[in-house]
Amino acid sequence: MARPVEPRRPHRVAVLVRPGVLPMELGLVHQLFRAARSPRKVPLYEVTSFALEPGPVPTDADFAVHVECGPAVLADADTVVVPASHLLDETDDVLPPALRDALARIRPGTRIASICTGAFVLAAAGLLDGHRATTHWHSAERFRRAFPAVEVDPNVLYTDNGEVLTSAGEAAGIDLCLHLIRRDHGAAVANEVARSMVVPPHREGGQAQYLQLPVPEPGARDSTARAREWALRNLHRPLSLPELAAREAMSTRTFTRRFRQEVGTSPLRWLTQQRVERARQLLERTDLPVDRVAEAVGFTSAVSLRQHLATTLGVSPSAYRQTFGGDRHIMPG
Repeated sequence: MARPVEPRRPHRVAVLVRPGVLPMELGLVHQLFRAARSPRKVPLYEVTSFALEPGPVPTDADFAVHVECGPAVLADADTVVVPASHLLDETDDVLPPALRDALARIRPGTRIASICTGAFVLAAAGLLDGHRATTHWHSAERFRRAFPAVEVDPNVLYTDNGEVLTSAGEAAGIDLCLHLIRRDHGAAVANEVARSMVVPPHREGGQAQYLQLPVPEPGARDSTARAREWALRNLHRPLSLPELAAREAMSTRTFTRRFRQEVGTSPLRWLTQQRVERARQLLERTDLPVDRVAEAVGFTSAVSLRQHLATTLGVSPSAYRQTFGGDRHIMPG
């Protein structure tokens, strides 16, 4: 079996540090990308923080961070990450000249991502016009008013428009970084990073599950978790909405409403997401033919699997396997 190709050099990640930066967001970018290793334990990313003016930069905590590098690092960056600033975001819809000049150093084709209200920077730079984007749900309405050319989705944990990505609140930055690692190097590497950080490799749903919901009356059934667990054990089967609702002894209407409140998406869309994710795992880890993979995850045919992967990942099953398959084995059964 062919082994994964070792990168010629680490992927360079530049992280913008602005006054009022959230220490958690700054730290998580370094921790997650620096934890990513090739099968031979070679670092896959090189992470560098930079400030518009090198030196001490105040955070939103009671300490500052010393940043040695300036915007010159952007000229060689492959990915640029913009964490939030509680001092600067949501105060101005136009980029300050120094920040505008710094972003102008980014090479064409460089990937740029925001965490939390860092999306305000990307929007002010015009990078999100005509695209779907997210930010912290608390700031979503302000974002929508300030940037009407951007399609705001406050319910998701992150959005991916190819070269431009956005994520929701602080912890959603973890989801975004793992998504980028998964996109670059496959689920196995991302899962290993998640395991080392003691975080889930993929969280279900979006921000909707973190919004404050009405408190149910005592004894009310308010969980669809059992139905989800049962569905994950039976992805190979055709699963219907009435069948899932029956697992929780709910009507389909009530189940759908509760499911969307708890997971942030519809039951059938969630099922498709889980089937795609299971298919990715089988393509990476086994030599099963594409039609067998489709059968194992509950798609009706190899054609259906190809269509869903093309829509979700932009590649065919064979192309995905060629990129991320590496060393595989045939699973029993």
